[in-house]
Amino acid sequence: MTKGFVSQVASHSEEFLLEKDIATVFPLFSPEGENLWAPGWSYTNLFGSTKLKPDYVFLTDTHDHKSAQAIWIVSDYDPDKHYISYYKIEPEQKVGKITVQCFEQSYTSTLVRITYKYIGLSDSGNQFVAEFTKEAFMEFIWGWHLLLRDYFEKHP
Repeated sequence: MTKGFVSQVASHSEEFLLEKDIATVFPLFSPEGENLWAPGWSYTNLFGSTKLKPDYVFLTDTHDHKSAQAIWIVSDYDPDKHYISYYKIEPEQKVGKITVQCFEQSYTSTLVRITYKYIGLSDSGNQFVAEFTKEAFMEFIWGWHLLLRDYFEKHP
């Protein structure tokens, strides 16, 4: 990092409703769960276990907002509260914090709240952060909503 460098920061949250029970929805936001509905999602499991806990680490090569191999670290995991957060580190580019929390609306309906926060680590990382507008985030998350709806239509 150059002396005088100032990181840019962007953070956005959005919610959407899925017509599925919370016990079915929440696990889909784990590394294994994303295999079921997120096209192109592939991760390297470093621990040989899929049991999530804080400090669980895995890698991705090709997934959302990627500019380099990403190191993911589970920062908080509370399955009883249907809450998970990850740090996503792309060395020399950016650091992201992704949080997902699910809220039961009824026995057959779940509200999903997703927050992405990015911090630039370089000029190119800052450029990404500058382009990570609310509108870009909304389009990205709407894509998640559509993919999840499609998944549930095919797997009732």
